[in-house]
Amino acid sequence: MTGLIERAGLAVLARIDPERAHGLALTALRAGVVPMPAPVASPRLAVTVAGLRLDNPLGLAAGFDKNAVALAPLSRAGFGFLEIGAVTPRPQPGNPRPRLFRLPQDGAVINRFGFNNDGAEAVAARLERRPASGPPVGVNLGANKDSEDRAGDFAAVLTRLGPHVDFATVNVSSPNTERLRDLQGPAALAALLERVMAARAGLARPIPVFLKIAPDLDDAALEQIAEVATDAGIHAIVATNTTLARSGLRGRHADQAGGLSGRPLFAPSTRVLARLSALTDGRMPLIGVGGVASAEDALAKIHAGAVAVQLYTALSTRGLSLVGDILGGLDAALAAAGHDSVAQAVGARRAAWLQPARIAL
Repeated sequence: MTGLIERAGLAVLARIDPERAHGLALTALRAGVVPMPAPVASPRLAVTVAGLRLDNPLGLAAGFDKNAVALAPLSRAGFGFLEIGAVTPRPQPGNPRPRLFRLPQDGAVINRFGFNNDGAEAVAARLERRPASGPPVGVNLGANKDSEDRAGDFAAVLTRLGPHVDFATVNVSSPNTERLRDLQGPAALAALLERVMAARAGLARPIPVFLKIAPDLDDAALEQIAEVATDAGIHAIVATNTTLARSGLRGRHADQAGGLSGRPLFAPSTRVLARLSALTDGRMPLIGVGGVASAEDALAKIHAGAVAVQLYTALSTRGLSLVGDILGGLDAALAAAGHDSVAQAVGARRAAWLQPARIAL
């Protein structure tokens, strides 16, 4: 019955404007009418990322609950960790609508939201009421579009929200805020991370800080980012955000501006992940995100070098039951391979993802 209710709800949402459908999904979560997946508990799935102990390696990526309005139900959905945001110091509406487009033929979505969110003060008030129990919660840090000091914006959001979360992610990789990706250059990134890490040092309880990067980077840029992140004391890298690439898409919205996520992102994002794993020789914890829609996808990210993974886009077509499906399948796959833990599988097949033949949309 639970599966039938979920499929019916997803079918209705698929007929509605995608941004409105997303808002309705959050409303349904808050109302308690969304079926929760059965928990998947296994010591084999437990991982530690930058000192954070997770029951399992599957996280909810930033963007699904930008404003921390559904943390209570999401905390019961089986995720190992949750990430809200991106959050900017001041509220902002984001880019004009329409700004979210489905590409069902491609298993993909294009968005150009532009950091639409309620602002740090409103989100802080909600985080103060977050469930006392549940998985670790992090915030994706953003900058206001019209800011004259974007590095200061990242630091300000961390200062305001840091006391209420378990980790923070510096997002310099969204393609939907003009010139934001310029902050991935080595000099700009070093200066930005210095400001953010100084803000972290000022917290009563310093939390891990992650860095989220774009998939549209060549090997030289990845090498520079790995070096800058290591020197700055960043605790993990999230690979990757959405892509600007459009090769091979069939959907009628394929030419829309914005970031592409979903199935076409899986291979290029996993290649970036493997390259970072090789560059850092496993010393930097990596979180794999991009195109995860199955246990096999999650395991491939882990084999490429990720200690944990995140998903978002696939939830729009599969629902929260996907969480249990992935974790159950991942646990079974680890057991079949003779692994007692996720850690034993990290990077096991990294070399395969470093071959040019795997780089394709």
